[in-house]
Order: sequence, then C-alpha cells, then structure tokens
Amino acid sequence: MSRYWSAVTHGLIPYVPGEQPALDNLIKLNTNENPYGPSPKALAAIRAATEDSLRLYPDPDAKALKAALAKRYRVSPAQVFVGNGSDEVLALAFIGLLKHERPLWMPDVTYSFYPVYCGLYGIKYRQIPLDDDFILRPEDYFPRGENRAGAIIFPNPNAPTGRLLSLADIERIVAANPEAVVLVDEAYIDFADPSDSAIALVDRYPNLLVVHTFSKSRALAGLRIGFAIGQHELITGLERVKNSFNSYPLDRLALAGALASVEDEPWFQASRRKVIATRATLIAQCQALGFEVIPSAANFVFARHPGFDAARLAAMLRQRAIIVRHFNTPRIAQYLRITIGDDKQCAALIDALRDILHAAQ
Repeated sequence: MSRYWSAVTHGLIPYVPGEQPALDNLIKLNTNENPYGPSPKALAAIRAATEDSLRLYPDPDAKALKAALAKRYRVSPAQVFVGNGSDEVLALAFIGLLKHERPLWMPDVTYSFYPVYCGLYGIKYRQIPLDDDFILRPEDYFPRGENRAGAIIFPNPNAPTGRLLSLADIERIVAANPEAVVLVDEAYIDFADPSDSAIALVDRYPNLLVVHTFSKSRALAGLRIGFAIGQHELITGLERVKNSFNSYPLDRLALAGALASVEDEPWFQASRRKVIATRATLIAQCQALGFEVIPSAANFVFARHPGFDAARLAAMLRQRAIIVRHFNTPRIAQYLRITIGDDKQCAALIDALRDILHAAQ
C-alpha cells in the first residue's frame, strides 16, 4: 500500500511505544505507569459524567479544568493550555512554537518522540551530547554568534535517564536565549521536589513553556490529559494551532476526571510519596546487586550491570513475566529503564535479578 503514501510518510521513522503484552501474571515495569491507580474521586467523577450529556460536545476551552490548574500552580487561567495527553500538547508546540529557520536544539539522549515530531513536521534539529555521566550542561545551550537555536526542548527530569537539572540551570538556559522558545517537558517532575518545577520561572520569562501530564503522578495514562503553562503569547499560539486541528481535544469524561484529580491533593501527595520511597529502596537493592544506577528524580531508574548484557538481561526477565524497557540505541544500549512499581512488584524484580545474576556466576 506504500504507493499511496505521501513523501512525508515514506520518510518517517515512527516512535515505538512501550510494549503492552498480554502475559499472565505480568509484572509490567516498562512504561512508567503509576502502580497505585487514580484518585477515587476522579473515578467517581468519570462515572458520574457517563450520562446523557455525552451526546453534547465538551467545553472546547476546558474552562473549569484550566481554572483548577491555574489555582494550583498560582498562575492565571490565560496561562494554561490543555490537550489530549502531553504528547498532543508537545505536537502542537512543535508545529506552533518550535519550528523555525534555525534548528531545534535537544539532548542526544532524551525522549525519543522529539526527533519523530521533527520528521513529521519538517523541523531541523540538532542533538547536543550529554556529558559522560548523562548530565545536561547548560552552557552547551548558550548562543555563540550565529550559532543560535531556533528553539530548545528538553525533559526535566530527563528521560530515559531520570536525571534532574536544577532550577538555577534551567533559568540560565532560558535567560541566555531570549529570542528562542525553551520548552521544558516535566512529565516526571512530581517525583522530584515540587520546588524544582520550572513553572516558578514562567512569569519572568515570556519564552518559557512548561508541559505536564496526568499520565504519571496522577495515574490517568488511559484518559490522555496534558497541559502547558506559559505566558499569554505562547498559550495563544498553542490555542491557534489547536483550534485549526481539533477544537475539542478533551472529552467530557477526561475533563471530569482531570478536574477531580486536581482537586484531590491528599491522594496526589500520598501517591507520589509512595513512589519516591519505593524508588529509594529499589535503587539501594539494585546497587547491592552490583548495578550502576543513574541518580533518578523520576518514577523509574536507569541502570546497567557491568557484568551482564542489558538486552540479555531484559530477555531473561521477560521469561519470568517481568517487562522492563531496553533501548538499543547508541550510548545507552547497556542500560535498562525500570519503572517503579509497588513494593511487591519491585521485590519480585529484585528476586528475579538476584537469581539470574547468581546463576550466571
């Protein structure tokens, strides 16, 4: 059927999503899903919204959700944009804010969807190497003469490494590039200290856009909700693109569940604290088995064992119905990204790793 494809379609190298296998008694630690489930209040709100009003279109402006997010993050509703998952928010940003004559700058080890969007939308890009410890160096993103970015994007914490860039270093990058949009993708920031979020800088910098998702810390990956916070000019640009593509990105159920989730702060805090505590335990246990673990501020760890091939280790875990993520790409081919599951899941993972490594001795 490829003879009917456009030239763009022929040239695409699609993103490969995390596997969703149908295995019995599966321990699924490959897609960074939250093991503790959504807020019960969010589930109740979704059930309550499942009624006759579904015959009507949802609010295209998501006014109630924007107001709740604005209140929580201490911004105005005009500074909030919502979309069908952070992936859609990012896609609209790539089209509306990140496509310029000069290339888009991004780390060389980062979220693999970024180059895919560049291919889809015809955006030139430059990948800037992280250092040998997978740390993003802010000075690498400073303009030098004609060597300037058209725009800049990076996750914080980074994916798949989990490393966190300090708020001071983010500000250095944003301040050094006043003519370029700097997009900070904070999908995992809720598993770091709340003070690390770049949202704190938005009012000072008109070129800063911060993107969040409900998929991780709020355990609503199946509902597809994302949002961005920035100054009015950036948000207006996103709205223009959204309304030229899909005026109703969030359905009534998503709006109801998202609003209830934002309003259930105790559940949110309890869930993130449990993930953070389990992360600390898992890191210590992996290190005790000889793994080298990158410092993580996310709901996953990025680790390698100097005496065992990562692809082989992932395959042997799979034989035990434990799925982790292996990226067969330069620089990180010997690492595994392991989602923080609940305590029972992580204990099963450690038992399996201990058995595999012991049998190999």
